[in-house]
Amino acid sequence: MALSPTSLDRYIDGQSSVHALDARVKLLLALGCALALALLPAGAWAGMLACALLIWLAVLRSGVGLPTILGRAVVALPFALVAVTLVFSRPGAPLFTLALGPLRLTATDTGVVAFVSVVLKSWLSVQAALLLTATTHFTDVLYALRALRLPAVFIAILSFAYRYLFVMVDEAQRMLRARECRSAELPGRRGGGSLAWRAAVVGRMAGTLFLRAYERSERIYVAMLARGYSGEIRGLGARPLHSAEQGLLTVGLGLLAGVVYLSYVL
Repeated sequence: MALSPTSLDRYIDGQSSVHALDARVKLLLALGCALALALLPAGAWAGMLACALLIWLAVLRSGVGLPTILGRAVVALPFALVAVTLVFSRPGAPLFTLALGPLRLTATDTGVVAFVSVVLKSWLSVQAALLLTATTHFTDVLYALRALRLPAVFIAILSFAYRYLFVMVDEAQRMLRARECRSAELPGRRGGGSLAWRAAVVGRMAGTLFLRAYERSERIYVAMLARGYSGEIRGLGARPLHSAEQGLLTVGLGLLAGVVYLSYVL
């Protein structure tokens, strides 16, 4: 079954005030939250809790469901586990020793605090990004990025990647269906041959998919040039932010800055 844009898009339709908020405000607040979490010192549990409460309050206000955001944010945890080396590399009071053959790794209290801090910061930052994508159409995010003066070529790359991701997934699924139709199953044996044969077929499929993508991109680019494309995404222009939106942005960034400041002085 081919994937549709709705199966890959993370947007959740709603009528909340968070959905109606200007994409530029939501983008700046999400970036500010991620920056504030990154600036928090290791072990600043109160500051992390304050950021978590701000994010969860916005999630509840949006109506997308806190379990939905928390469930999607789990994807960040395996990547954050890369920081497990901090447990054994930071100097501090020893907690336990792990023997790996001739190696003996000693975990320290400072390392554990640093590791847990990295995991929590990553988890909360992903939640802020997920809330942005769950309440904002991707095209609105692109226009917000352009309004914030990001390079036009960067916006164009993101736009094309989002648009043609579904095309390439559909192309790959058609190739997989064709392979399955040509892989007969014998009694007591898996269809399609040995593992080496399957690996060779997958390699050829990947190469074919790359060539098809390259040829399609050439045709699309020529067609866009014929229609007057100059590398700039056309839009109606960014409207000025309302006073309420400016106030919310100021208060939100001020709260995040205050959390960071208090985490260092207290």
